[in-house]
Amino acid sequence: MAQHILIVDDEEEIADLLEVYLSNEGYQIYKFYCAQDALTCLREHRIDLALLDVMLPDMDGFTLCRKIREKWFFPVIMLTARVEDSDKIKGITLGADDYMTKPFNPLEVTARVRAQLRRVEKYNPCMERVEEECYDIRGLEVNGDTHVCRLYGREVRLTPLEFSILLYLCQRKGHVVTSEELFEKVWGEKYLDCNNTVMAHIAKLREKLQENARKPKFIKTVWGVGYKIDE
Repeated sequence: MAQHILIVDDEEEIADLLEVYLSNEGYQIYKFYCAQDALTCLREHRIDLALLDVMLPDMDGFTLCRKIREKWFFPVIMLTARVEDSDKIKGITLGADDYMTKPFNPLEVTARVRAQLRRVEKYNPCMERVEEECYDIRGLEVNGDTHVCRLYGREVRLTPLEFSILLYLCQRKGHVVTSEELFEKVWGEKYLDCNNTVMAHIAKLREKLQENARKPKFIKTVWGVGYKIDE
């Protein structure tokens, strides 16, 4: 069954180009030039991944991303001409999984779409496992089979990328995981020294786990090295 991709960009040439490339990969495309039409589509169709432009005529892409995260947890890739790190961090904080600046190579966009969808499939609860992959760390329960995270019995709603980060740290519990290792294992891409994507996602994850950033109970920072979850 074809996976469904939502494209929202008011630059029609870019939206049309992305539609051509992604359609050629076998994806079913829903293409819109404004946010309100995209929200209507979301209520009527199943979407597996969204590509959102930041600058839209009726609502900025950050707001649209926030509205999506109120109900849906499929991967979101932001598209923008802005290059400031603050914009990238803002997008990630609001729940985006990836961020691409214009102009971009549509082949790279296609590759990142495939990578995000593979990541979701990797942690699909329908995958067969020999035994259940479940971690219970002082009240934090992370189940790799059901893709559910609970904190003191209450479910914590994480994006696929946030869950992937937390699950990998649990898999390596007791060990320090460098930012480079975490990025390359979870994102599946080469890590760059100036990349602050990991830090932004860890901050958002801690917020959802009600962590005190200075005295975290679960995800601890080993300064100058990386992050770890204790046994």
